[in-house]
Amino acid sequence: MPDPGDVIITRVKFTDSEQSKIRPALILFEEMSNIIIVGITTNTRMSGIPISRIEGAAQESVIKLNYIFTITNEAIIKTVFRLSSEKRNLVFNELSKKFQS
Repeated sequence: MPDPGDVIITRVKFTDSEQSKIRPALILFEEMSNIIIVGITTNTRMSGIPISRIEGAAQESVIKLNYIFTITNEAIIKTVFRLSSEKRNLVFNELSKKFQS
């Protein structure tokens, strides 16, 4: 089971159809077999928290804090890398600000 702060490759289902796509995502937490993730995009013009190749990303990417999903463990294809504790703290602090607004 991947841990919070792990970047994974997963199947994400669209809410308006039965289709799914394979996408990178960041695990926020797991509770009762539900895994809460945020999406990651290679579109670096989008807002969010940047992650670099040096940090482990396949290419320059952005953690999209407005793209939150719930998946199951079965949807996870593989774990790619783990964010540094500093970057994990940044993600959780920025999410916390959004929930307080």
